[in-house]
Amino acid sequence: MMATSTVAVSTKKTIKIPLNCKDTTQTCPLNYTIRFKPVTSSSETCPDYFRWIHQDLKVWQETGITRETLERAKPNAHFRLVIKSGRLYLHQYDKCYQTRDVFTIWGILQLLRMYPGQVPDLELLFLCHDQPGIWKKDYKQEEPNSTWPPPPLFHYCSHRDAYDIVFPDWSFWGWPEVNVKEWTTLSAAIREANERIRWKDRVPYAHWKGNSYVSLLRRDLMQCNFSDKYDPMVHLYEQDWDKERGNGFQSSNLEDQCTHRYKIYIEGRAWSVSKKYILACDSMALLVKPEFFDFFGRCMVPLEHYWPIRPQETCRDLKFAVEWGNNNSEKAQEIGRRGSEYMMKSLEMKYVYDYMLHVLQGYGKLMKLDVTVPENATEVCSETMACPITDGGMIRQCMDESLVMYPSVKAACDLPQPYGDDELKRFLDKQESAERHVEKLANEYWEVQNKILQKRKIV
Repeated sequence: MMATSTVAVSTKKTIKIPLNCKDTTQTCPLNYTIRFKPVTSSSETCPDYFRWIHQDLKVWQETGITRETLERAKPNAHFRLVIKSGRLYLHQYDKCYQTRDVFTIWGILQLLRMYPGQVPDLELLFLCHDQPGIWKKDYKQEEPNSTWPPPPLFHYCSHRDAYDIVFPDWSFWGWPEVNVKEWTTLSAAIREANERIRWKDRVPYAHWKGNSYVSLLRRDLMQCNFSDKYDPMVHLYEQDWDKERGNGFQSSNLEDQCTHRYKIYIEGRAWSVSKKYILACDSMALLVKPEFFDFFGRCMVPLEHYWPIRPQETCRDLKFAVEWGNNNSEKAQEIGRRGSEYMMKSLEMKYVYDYMLHVLQGYGKLMKLDVTVPENATEVCSETMACPITDGGMIRQCMDESLVMYPSVKAACDLPQPYGDDELKRFLDKQESAERHVEKLANEYWEVQNKILQKRKIV
């Protein structure tokens, strides 16, 4: 018999809250935890990328979020989530692509199990598309008769010209359609793969495998495979997902793709969930400069965590990066190690949940409305999502593997202070300076190469 999820308030014991699937009506248990006080208070500050939470919410700091402001986000939203007294209610407006909504909601439910009683009452609207939905050009405070503030909309990525609030994407809890396991399991598998193949024993080329048909940038990348003048130093492969499904995903395991010294990250329609898998590989990550950002990447620095690639010079920059890395192997290996360490340590699931908690707590403080459960909303919990799935497939497997079984006995990390204006400028200047340095090196390399090619033509 499965135990119920009865949890005492403020207990110091480790309490197990397994999935309770014995209720054939699949309703949410009435005895979920109201509040659980962690045994260990936090003595650590969150990773620096948490500082961007302040920046993402800053636009509503003066006005707060009223009912009218919130509802203006509805035309862009796939669903509304209401959290009230620690329970979650869902009003779905539109189905998301594949199971993006399923695992986003599942992830928030696990947060409620991880930190019961610590997520405030709130209402939020969520967009599941690739690109942001709230663009700055449509909301200008200084213009007369303009709509201000912009509506708050949660999303997986944002842009320097958008106001979307960045939130962890669904794949941290699994992406069943492409056989991607939840992050804790997969990151451990990648770590084991890194230990099996040492950096110096890896293929001394840059590797990318993916769907090139989702963006012009990726289609241009595939052209880097071919040159009649020189070895392009890349191994690029098209990912045919229909074929992979038919073959049982035998050649698409991410932990089996850490075989090259260099791994390429390039955006699709917007940001790509592949970034964390690529950076985790211990290879030097070659990041084609992204337009969009996720929640964890804004504190990464070129030449410390990755090597920057210009979108307009992709093929040439990739060849130079590989040549440089092979001629400076210790430095290249160190960049790869730092990028991988960033993923493995600063992005472990405890921090993912801590980020979710802090952004929702900050958002909740901005609410200037009575949190109300809509008439058409349905209460959702781990039981109502997982228990009806009994086919033994990947969806249930991802849920079982990512299920939070215990409230955290350790408090969330401490949210760091926001950037001061001067401090933020210095940090952004540091990122830009590193990019300019790499551009200079690449330009100098190609000046020499072009002279060599010219001499060959003459001879």
